[in-house]
Amino acid sequence: MTKNNVTHNYVPSNSRVLMLLGQLERMNGEAMLKDVETARQVTAKILHLIQTQGKRKHAHTHTHIKTNMQSTLIKLKRKQRQLCCMCLRQNSRDVQTTLNILCIVSELLTVGRGRRVGVFVSKGGTGVLFQLLINASKEFPPSEELMLQLHSLLAKVGPKDRKFGVKARLTGALNVTINLMKQNLLNNKLLLPCLQVLRVYSSNLVNAVSLGKNGVVELMFKIVAPYTVDFVNEQHECETNARRAVDGGFVTVLLALYLDWHRNDTRHRHMLIRKGLLVSLRNITNIKLGRKAFIEADGMRILYNTSTECLPVRTLDLLINTSSLIMRKCFPKNRLPVPTIKSAFHFQLPNVPAAGPVAQLYNQPPGVDDVVDESDDNEEADADTENDTENDDDDKDLLNDDIETDLNKLHPKRNPGRPLEELRVYERFFLELSEDFQVAKMSILTNRNSSCIGIVILCESPVRKARPRTELSEGLQLDQRKTHPAVSVCTHSYSSCSSDSSRTGHHPPHQGPRQKREVPHSFPRHRYKIVSFSGADDTTGASECSNFGSDCGSEGTEDEGGEGAVLEVPDTALLLPLHDPDLYVEMVKGTRSVPEYAEVAYPDYFGHVAPTFKEPLLERVYGVQRSKIYQDIERLIHPNDILDKAVYDLDIPSCPVIEDNGESLKFNSQFESGNLRKAVQVRKYEYDLVLNSDVNSNHYHQWFYFEVSGMRVGTVYRFNIINCEKSNSQFNYGMQVLMYSVQEAISGRPRWVRTGADICYYKNHFARSSIAAGGQKGKSYYSMTFSTTFSHKDDVCYFAYHYPYTYSTLKMHLAKLEALRTPQIYLRQDNLCETLGGNGCPLLTITAMPESNSNDHICQFRNRPLIFLSARVHPGETNASWVMKGTLEFLMGTSPLAVSLREGFIFKIVPMLNPDGVINGNHRCSLSGEDLNRQWLNPNPELHPTIYHTKSLLQYLVHMQRTPLVFCDYHGHSRKKNVFMYGCSVKETVWQSNITASSSDLQEDLGYRTLPKILSQIAPAFSMGSCSFVVERSKESTARVVVWREIGVQRSYTMESTLCGCDQGKYKGLQIGTRELEEMGAQFCVSLLRLKRLTGLRNHQHLLDLENDIMTHTKVVRLVKWRILQSHLHTQLMHEGTHML
Repeated sequence: MTKNNVTHNYVPSNSRVLMLLGQLERMNGEAMLKDVETARQVTAKILHLIQTQGKRKHAHTHTHIKTNMQSTLIKLKRKQRQLCCMCLRQNSRDVQTTLNILCIVSELLTVGRGRRVGVFVSKGGTGVLFQLLINASKEFPPSEELMLQLHSLLAKVGPKDRKFGVKARLTGALNVTINLMKQNLLNNKLLLPCLQVLRVYSSNLVNAVSLGKNGVVELMFKIVAPYTVDFVNEQHECETNARRAVDGGFVTVLLALYLDWHRNDTRHRHMLIRKGLLVSLRNITNIKLGRKAFIEADGMRILYNTSTECLPVRTLDLLINTSSLIMRKCFPKNRLPVPTIKSAFHFQLPNVPAAGPVAQLYNQPPGVDDVVDESDDNEEADADTENDTENDDDDKDLLNDDIETDLNKLHPKRNPGRPLEELRVYERFFLELSEDFQVAKMSILTNRNSSCIGIVILCESPVRKARPRTELSEGLQLDQRKTHPAVSVCTHSYSSCSSDSSRTGHHPPHQGPRQKREVPHSFPRHRYKIVSFSGADDTTGASECSNFGSDCGSEGTEDEGGEGAVLEVPDTALLLPLHDPDLYVEMVKGTRSVPEYAEVAYPDYFGHVAPTFKEPLLERVYGVQRSKIYQDIERLIHPNDILDKAVYDLDIPSCPVIEDNGESLKFNSQFESGNLRKAVQVRKYEYDLVLNSDVNSNHYHQWFYFEVSGMRVGTVYRFNIINCEKSNSQFNYGMQVLMYSVQEAISGRPRWVRTGADICYYKNHFARSSIAAGGQKGKSYYSMTFSTTFSHKDDVCYFAYHYPYTYSTLKMHLAKLEALRTPQIYLRQDNLCETLGGNGCPLLTITAMPESNSNDHICQFRNRPLIFLSARVHPGETNASWVMKGTLEFLMGTSPLAVSLREGFIFKIVPMLNPDGVINGNHRCSLSGEDLNRQWLNPNPELHPTIYHTKSLLQYLVHMQRTPLVFCDYHGHSRKKNVFMYGCSVKETVWQSNITASSSDLQEDLGYRTLPKILSQIAPAFSMGSCSFVVERSKESTARVVVWREIGVQRSYTMESTLCGCDQGKYKGLQIGTRELEEMGAQFCVSLLRLKRLTGLRNHQHLLDLENDIMTHTKVVRLVKWRILQSHLHTQLMHEGTHML
């Protein structure tokens, strides 16, 4: 058979079709009314022709035939659509003819999909259908077939017509459909299209309210059939109708219907019906009355039981997730189990700001800071995120309304701010710029044989004025302070030891007398003897130490039947050359805390050795979050199983550890950087934990660090931190908590390890006060939950959000770094200022000594570019301190790279900008209750002394025309992986905003990209793709933006290190550890050497291209040289080398 024959047999001739269409066109008007039979036959033939073409089109697969038929159909359909619309406008009175035409239109719209429906709407088709509906309703009785076809077409056309609801209301079609339903409650065939149309009607709010007034809500509950569900959902999205459903008692009806379908749909063939009923309940429970009615109808128990029966069937997740969402939303909102959401610690500020959150906190009357909000503004509970993808809410694509659009602010303009006369006081922090080194050189020669050779140039700090915290510190050394009581290492006892509160000591302002300090406690006295490390002025015995976990006020004795074993401190000198437990104790003596901590945590005392094994990101088990949520819901379903017993409470300062019969775990957080406010035993092996707010604040709950003892070996314990605030967390994407076992440390493995199973992070039923949520109502806290087992009997374990790094640890490390000095290293440590809490803020200067005291060498020394580094402005970002540790150790090393770095730059480093926050276990703020990284625009010398004086150092450098080449502030990031940088660029900010700018406005040196580009090529944890150089309005008061804008540092960065792990490069799929963080700090130094070479080029336009060439061609040579250097390094330098490789 030829191709032409095939076409002829399967495709009707165009002439016959055109003839029929022409005949129908000639019959318009009165002719159609006179010759009804002919009109009926013609429309029937056209309908048959279209239906036949559609079937043949799908039956044949030959390409030519298919193409030919499609072309013919398109021509026909265009003509037919015009004729059908014209026939509809003539309002043919013959029902069959009208039905034929409607069927033709339906066939055409079905084949054409959404595009043809849109054309039909644009030609006025919706109005024609409504007019036909009105006319048909006037007949009595109305034609069932005609009503069925009209409503089917309207249900198809309605979603594409934006004014569909308005047209239906104005033409009266809305009432026609309602009356038709009322008259045909038992006619399932007709009800279905009517309900489908009503669903589209009710998408218009005015229509939804009108339908509710006309009794449609009640009508829906009379129709017990599968097709009622979707419309009920639409109706209940309207708040007014949701209230009607509650008033009519239909919540009980919906629950009964759902339960009936659950019991009878055993083969799960009607999941959409069951889901629709749940969605109706979800919409009703969006209002307070609906939630109340749901609880009163025992909805929690019904949905809980039905959902638990569905859990084994994976295909029913849709029902389980919707049920979970409803139950979580309806779970009665509770207050946190604390007397106030303000911090348990109080620090009186020297002056209270006139406005802002801190002023609001001080002006609040007692008892109004934590109010449960039950308004109808209750936010939708987040859905189950078992398969959720990682979402960085705070750092995803920047919103245009946050990007800076003021070109005047985008162009950096140096603004020293203060006159040089005021800033001259900071000259003493830059002695290296004026030192002639004549005396210093002699000092080096005379000290060459000493145990600690090198040069230390001590700086006299400015004289303190009337307000000591507003001025620079006097730089008191530890041995110059007033004498402190001895620091004792005593074991933990479950009996109380008396504390001599009358002993005198250094009294920080705004605080009471300092109590004596004790170092690691917590081992049961029946197992370990007391080992005491007493200071020079120690006059107290070990029996006088105060121990937590004891009976407050009672005299304790050792276990009579136990034979004690000596607690041996592990010798980690070889593993941790920069850690000294005894030195740490000495440093603790000079650390001032608001709660007057009297203990030292074992991990800080023993130190941490990074594990040699890899710690991969935790793979999340499917359904774990749902399982945790259902366990929480059981608290309401089965309240008799809940213990609800407080076992630790900082709000009882006299005795925070509450004694019991030994069936509960014992908690403690009263040590430096500790944070745990309350522990409540919920079930036998489950505990709710409440974190403490930052001092002088009522929020910022994220950092935790606490001790646990009294555990049973092999038992699975569940811990729930119930007052987290961020909407998402890396705990949902592979991050684990950290645990430190004292038993493991004593066995020679002193280390923090990632631990925890079944970890998830989700919204809970504890209401967050609008006062703490910035005025937003209906907010809830989030739970971070994990399960763990303990391996050792009578162990003492510590849990932390990230690797702890205390202020006393910093002081110890700085003291140990002095031992790394050589005659060629210039190191000076100044006390920049005194914090609100009376602690010093160290300022380091590191560079290389001049080769000699000749004028040329002295001139070269003074003219070295400056690098300004800072870290730990946010106390909870402890990873920033570990990165800084790596930087400091590298700078103090003797490797050729370190030598070159010191010879090329002068480093000014503030390693901890917020000592008070670190000491007192804050997450974000200082003792002023404010985020110090939002105070750089106008820091207050009394409330923000570290920021004020650090900015003044930079302003002084501007006056001296010694603007730093690089400024970098080390931070940690809680919601993103890898290490990356934020910088500042005019061009990239303009590109991501809607502002227009001239070419002159966009002229910019590309040098700001050089350093992060270098890091992306040499540091495996660094991700260039995560970097951003956009300037946002919300960040205009941060260090990065202010230093760029006012100080004029083009390379002003924030370097963010992940708290979780990496998803690219060498460490992909691994959680980050201290080894990788210290390595990052060392590699930052190496990148500065590369930058130094590249900045010598005049043509910065080709800087990045040249840099890529250098990196590519020198890669092999660098590796060979590196291996040669390794064999000549000292043991300590080998330790440093591991950070650089």
